[in-house]
Amino acid sequence: MENQRYRGDTGEAKVGEAERFWEERYKSSTRPPDGRPSWALVRFAESLPGGRALDLGCARGDDAVWLARRGWRVVAVDISATALSRAAENAQTAGVSDHIEFQRHDLARTFPGGRFDLVSAQYLQSPVEFPREQVLREAASAVASDGLLLIVSHGSAPPWADPDAAFPTPEEELAGLQLDPELWQSEFVGVPERQATGPAGETTTVIDNVIALRRTTR
Repeated sequence: MENQRYRGDTGEAKVGEAERFWEERYKSSTRPPDGRPSWALVRFAESLPGGRALDLGCARGDDAVWLARRGWRVVAVDISATALSRAAENAQTAGVSDHIEFQRHDLARTFPGGRFDLVSAQYLQSPVEFPREQVLREAASAVASDGLLLIVSHGSAPPWADPDAAFPTPEEELAGLQLDPELWQSEFVGVPERQATGPAGETTTVIDNVIALRRTTR
């Protein structure tokens, strides 16, 4: 499946720094999908009825597989063809390939078409240049009426990561999206804690920035 082509992949665009970085990251990683969806996705989407979902930065596909098992039709997007190949294998093993469409996009250049009942952006952050606010505004524009926009990002750094990293608050992130308050209802904006596990098995408490917004029917 390594040579599989995906929608959004024209084969013509010049390979950018972001694509090179993430391809190298996934090619060098031997960690398989662990079958565990993102905690925030479970918290905010578990009670939702199935519909169309957009998973931005799907990585190994655990979130997409979890959604598909719950009856969602999922468009799963990543910049890395290697990540998409592994995610497709994950979906095939789980028996939900027919519920997931994998698309390769450099979101700085192209974005999936259509409207979605759920748009999920889990830790869509990058150490290389990435127009995150622009991409998240496009994510918001892809949410259908009465749909949910779920954005989760790192809100603090564990001891084994960059100690000088700076993180905006969720309120600052929300302000950067420049959304019309008349069109959105806040379900949650905050900084819940979670346990993080480091490369040597060490654990610590970190916070995440979580933004969950419902698009109104007006």
